[in-house]
Amino acid sequence: MSATTPKSPSQLLRRLARLLPYFGKPYASWLTVLGATLVLSLTEPMIPALLQPLLDKGFQQGALKIWMVPAALILLFGVRGIASFLAQLALTKVTNRGLLMMRNTMFEKLLDARLTLFQQQSSSALANTVVYEVQTGSVLLVNSLTTLLRDSLTLLALVAYLLYLNWKLTLIVTALFPAVAFVMRTLSRRLYRLTKDSQDATDALAYVVEENVLAHRDVRLQAAQPSQARRFHLLGAALQRLSMKSTTASAAMTPLTQMLAAFALSAVISVALVQSAGQGTSVGSFAAFVSAMLMLVAPIKHLSELANPITRGLAAMERGLDLITLTASETGGSFSKPKAQGRLHFDQACVRYPESTTPALDEFSLDVQAGEIVALAGASGSGKTTLVSLLPRFIELSSGSIELDGHALCDWNLASLRAQFALVSQHVLMLNDSVAVNVALGQEMDRQRVLECLQAANLADLMAELPNGIDTLVGHNAMQLSGGQRQRLAIARALYKDAPVLILDEATSALDAESERAIQDALQRLMQGRTTLVIAHRLSTIQHANRIIVMDKGRILESGSHAQLLAAQGAYAQLYRMGFSTAAEQAR
Repeated sequence: MSATTPKSPSQLLRRLARLLPYFGKPYASWLTVLGATLVLSLTEPMIPALLQPLLDKGFQQGALKIWMVPAALILLFGVRGIASFLAQLALTKVTNRGLLMMRNTMFEKLLDARLTLFQQQSSSALANTVVYEVQTGSVLLVNSLTTLLRDSLTLLALVAYLLYLNWKLTLIVTALFPAVAFVMRTLSRRLYRLTKDSQDATDALAYVVEENVLAHRDVRLQAAQPSQARRFHLLGAALQRLSMKSTTASAAMTPLTQMLAAFALSAVISVALVQSAGQGTSVGSFAAFVSAMLMLVAPIKHLSELANPITRGLAAMERGLDLITLTASETGGSFSKPKAQGRLHFDQACVRYPESTTPALDEFSLDVQAGEIVALAGASGSGKTTLVSLLPRFIELSSGSIELDGHALCDWNLASLRAQFALVSQHVLMLNDSVAVNVALGQEMDRQRVLECLQAANLADLMAELPNGIDTLVGHNAMQLSGGQRQRLAIARALYKDAPVLILDEATSALDAESERAIQDALQRLMQGRTTLVIAHRLSTIQHANRIIVMDKGRILESGSHAQLLAAQGAYAQLYRMGFSTAAEQAR
């Protein structure tokens, strides 16, 4: 999302108003920021104001008491120091509080957002928005708005003081404003474009690193290191050129501003000398005037540079706001029950994905009795995973209906509906937490039950080997465990949940023959008394099913027991001859 400059102040204010629920409080902190900023701005002209009596009277015997100048300086900088400290403290409190509230709201939205969000945006993009963009945006925006307030007030205070000292010389100084603003605006625009290009170049460079880290084996196997190194060097060189251009534009600001200030100062000195000839200006008032005039450069420079950080910060924050306000939440009905019987009824169920011309599930009808074990077989892409994904409403029907215990899935309360299903998938995902937390995920912790489920999943020996037993951290996605161990940990989680309907989505696909044999007893215990839908490429979990449904292109080709389908010499028998027999031999 590219940052665009607001077309009008009112539009900018409307966009900023969206942030008020998060950053509008606490009021006491904002009042502290406002009061402290006001003190800093109003005391800014007092620094050059001290020069006038010092130069006019300080060097005359007895005209000015010696203690007055240091006392005034200490008092002035003491007040300014306290004001600056309070402003920074209050501002940090406002920023961190608002950031915390906004992040919590965004994360809660991620937890109940419709699952289409995760199809439309990558996980890295969502993580970047929640963690990094809102932090960068909030710091940029809050600091920029505070700078806008402080420097605007400082500019007004300094100009008022200059008018008080010498309104004629002040007219010369005002000619400096548009010139400095023009230079700063021009260079800031170029800097912003270069910054955006540098961000894109940095993203491209990071992506090359990510690709080569993830595909390190393939890169080495294909001897692609030289080509990848050239690719990295080219992107690195482009980033270097952009960095030099940015430095050139940034470094030009100060000398150009100083040169403009020198022109204004030269004109002021010339006019002041003429005025002094007519006894119109004292040395003290002239020194105070020049000091205040030079102090104008900093706030003018800051104000001319504020458009980009405000726009960039607001654009980053709006990504988070859009995630909160534009992302639809999951919806469900009101029906619920503690534990379903497990009867399933599919009636002309159809699923069409937006990017596909053919339905993934095509008028699929099936009745599954409570406690029945139904296996789904078929080639890849036949609709098996789509079918079981409909049950917990991970995807939605395009047409038709599905009922659990005689109630349509859309009528069930979502939390109650999903409590009826346990899933063991071919893609095992574990949190970076302890074994016990991963087994009891989302359920009340019962350590004894956790141990019993781990033992039932044939993981008792592994628990004995781990340094802290069930309290051992498994690491990122439990990668320190083997594929078979992670699969059995997923089975232990399903045992712990004790749901009436079990979905096994190629649950043994990641296991070798020995590991598969080790968990068959656990799977049989897991399936007892539960309605079970099994997707598998190995006959060890299919041939004992009550029914086997053979699917192709989202439709049912044939249905029956293992023996019946083999005797029919149809699609199932063909799949069996093509490779299932090998798996069956390994399972024996």
